[in-house]
Amino acid sequence: MSVDGKIAVVTGGTKGIGYGIAEKLVENGANIFICARDKGELKTAVEDLSRSGRAEGEICDVRSEDQVRMTLQQCERVFGGIDILVNNAGIGYFGKTVEEMNGDEFRQTLETNLHGVFYSCHYAIPAMKKRGGGYIINISSLAGQNPHAKMAAYNASKFGLNGFSEALMQEVRQDNIKVSYICPGSVNTYFGGDAPSADQAWQLQPQDIGQIVIDLLNMDQRALPSKVEIRPSKPPAK
Repeated sequence: MSVDGKIAVVTGGTKGIGYGIAEKLVENGANIFICARDKGELKTAVEDLSRSGRAEGEICDVRSEDQVRMTLQQCERVFGGIDILVNNAGIGYFGKTVEEMNGDEFRQTLETNLHGVFYSCHYAIPAMKKRGGGYIINISSLAGQNPHAKMAAYNASKFGLNGFSEALMQEVRQDNIKVSYICPGSVNTYFGGDAPSADQAWQLQPQDIGQIVIDLLNMDQRALPSKVEIRPSKPPAK
């Protein structure tokens, strides 16, 4: 799929991995529609992305099916369709055992990282079919296959996302819709209590994940890398 001129939706697109992906897409000629929960961050991100191309956005909490539906409908009104969907919005509560975590935190994690992906795919697939196909890319994590103590909710959401992605891939491949999921290791963002800094320069950067998205989209139509793992090449020696 040539990225130039395509219409791409990126959830959680105002910072971190989501912004890195949106930035790469707009630099490669895509029309970008991002969503996030914070109005101020959304306005700033859209303005910044618009310096490189056409970008629009909408306030959306992906835990709300109605908000997701209305956001994707707005993208169709603004740009005329949807070709690419990147499900990036995610949260994580770390450092708490199952005993310590409360029900709201567990629900928020599953509803954001898994239910939100379902809602976005559910409403984007018909829009893609109208345009003859498309590409769905779900941002998972190496934590989707490597469990860790005090990360049970996050592990559960990403393990679930991986299985969801593989099943979806089989459902829509005959409709010319590709599905891939990316499993990054440590990425230098604010996610999970981390913070971008020179001390963390060994970690992956958001633009590294953005480049993978571009590479996936540029693959020949006959080829489908359904799962991509990426890690820092040289983490600190233990």
